[in-house]
Amino acid sequence: MRNTAVVIAACLIACAVPASSQEMHSHPPPEKLGKVAFQTTCAPRVALEFERSVALLHSFAYTASEQAFRKVAADDPTCAMAHWGIAMSHYHQLWSPPGPSDLRDGAAEIEQAVRLGGGSPREKQFIAAAALYYKDSDHVAPPLRAAAYADAMSVVAQSNPKDTEAQVFYALSLIATASPQDATHAKQKRAADLLEPVFRNQPDHPGAAHYLIHAYDSAELAPRGLAAARAYSKIAPSAPHALHMPSHIFTRLGLWRDSIASNRAAQAAAHAQGDQGEELHAMDYLTYAYLQQGQESDAARVIAALQAVGTMAGSEFKIGYAATAMPVRFAIERRRWRDAAELRPLPQSAPEVAAIVYWARAVANARAGNPQDSNSDIAQIEACLQQLLASGNQYWASQVDVLDKEAKAWQLAASAQPVESLALLRVAADKEDSVEKLPVTPGPIVPAREQLGELLLQLNQPQQALREFQAALRAAPGRRGALTGAVEAADLAGDMRTASQMRARLKN
Repeated sequence: MRNTAVVIAACLIACAVPASSQEMHSHPPPEKLGKVAFQTTCAPRVALEFERSVALLHSFAYTASEQAFRKVAADDPTCAMAHWGIAMSHYHQLWSPPGPSDLRDGAAEIEQAVRLGGGSPREKQFIAAAALYYKDSDHVAPPLRAAAYADAMSVVAQSNPKDTEAQVFYALSLIATASPQDATHAKQKRAADLLEPVFRNQPDHPGAAHYLIHAYDSAELAPRGLAAARAYSKIAPSAPHALHMPSHIFTRLGLWRDSIASNRAAQAAAHAQGDQGEELHAMDYLTYAYLQQGQESDAARVIAALQAVGTMAGSEFKIGYAATAMPVRFAIERRRWRDAAELRPLPQSAPEVAAIVYWARAVANARAGNPQDSNSDIAQIEACLQQLLASGNQYWASQVDVLDKEAKAWQLAASAQPVESLALLRVAADKEDSVEKLPVTPGPIVPAREQLGELLLQLNQPQQALREFQAALRAAPGRRGALTGAVEAADLAGDMRTASQMRARLKN
């Protein structure tokens, strides 16, 4: 099949306008998902729909992508790559691992792709790589299967050095298998080296811009991601995730107004398309940004919209995390200890999600002067930690361990044990700083380093507190709590120059 570059032009979001007898029915805006060129040996009649399916996949519109690939398979029953695409729509590389039903469905589609045979050697490589992820999923842990897939995609990329999709999908696999403990961000930088030439030469490619944002989503690399962040929402505005993703970079750089605009658009688009997970994800980032701007009434409206949804189960991680984090952020960042102490985990919450609520309640009780009331919630945090350790979930176990240490530190502080509380909170801050956050969250509810600054202020150690607040701001520029703490600490330490600088940053 001829290599075809297309701008996807179909209707995804209908913008209905009332029609009268004098008016024509208005037409919805054309769908915009970016330009993708993916050569296959499938029938020429399915070429445009196949490339549209890949464009949706690059913007993590997984349900829509699966439906589009299924249409390709129906229109060309011999197209093995359509089944590859369906399988890839079940493998959400940067989110939580697929559940049993997704694994079952993905494996069945890959088996169908293999049975159909045919195709070019390159197509067979793509299929074989995906097959490695689904192989022995009952016995092989997800990180090992993801590594096997990435290794196979390395071969695909090396064998097809001029093929854009081989390079882009390999880059994504590198980002997905990067260790959160790797402070050098080696895999992210390798991925960026693959993606930057694509972004320069094909500036409308959705995967290049999207995955560059993910590659640069760290304090070290975020400034490099600003160009991709500015571009992606314009490349694929029909995809809610493309409207949201720029806020990953905006959050890292403290560009709160940009983050607010990004997530308001994403929330509206996701709501229109019935994508609750993406809608809540955008709302979490939006709540975070509003709070950093001091726009508490706007944040309150987001929380009210969440509460209007009614009772939600926490079993779907993306939904459960966002729906849990938002009210916790709203209470803790505003120091509404009574509100925080009354929070409850969602039904069926994963242990790493439920732990956030137990942490909030433990910290709130301790900071309200009731340290004995933190005991039961600290015990719940420890139970969550043990569940995660038993399941081998090392990343979230480390995050919950940080929450455990923070809660215990505030309890110790409220129990007049300042030396012990400072030591424990410093350990928590060092541990948190050593691990990168995952894309599911704009950041911890309150970074441990910022909490350490607050505790030092309480203990009348303003110079030490200022150092911690400044360190916290280097990792998370523009956080309102750290800036406010730094102003107070600098004033108390007699550092008028720093106090003035921090006040100026608070006003921006």
